[in-house]
Amino acid sequence: MTEREPSTFQSSTPGDGESRPSRYGQGAFRPRPDGEGGDRGRPRRFGGGGRPGSRRKICMFCMDNIGDVDYKDMQRLRRHLSERGKIEPRRKTGACAKHQRSLTVAIKRSRHVALLPFVGGAGRP
Repeated sequence: MTEREPSTFQSSTPGDGESRPSRYGQGAFRPRPDGEGGDRGRPRRFGGGGRPGSRRKICMFCMDNIGDVDYKDMQRLRRHLSERGKIEPRRKTGACAKHQRSLTVAIKRSRHVALLPFVGGAGRP
């Protein structure tokens, strides 16, 4: 058997007067303590802004204790369509995920039986 070369890493504890080698290589990313460096004067990309006191929208179907959305309820369905006849997203309507899914099915059913239009507005000029 051959003898191993002595290791360059010495397992010394910081209490021995020697400091341990850095686990981050030379020039590698080093985490900074809070409040030090960071954005380099650039504006933040996400979060922190917005209107003060803005509240999360609540689901109107949950408030009215509606389990499944009825495809014949025209006034309620029209509120969730855009001018062009597209289904509005949850972030705009405030519906919860469960009711948004049943709302989508109800709108598609009412379109199929010609209660709602597939395309809103006058179409192409």
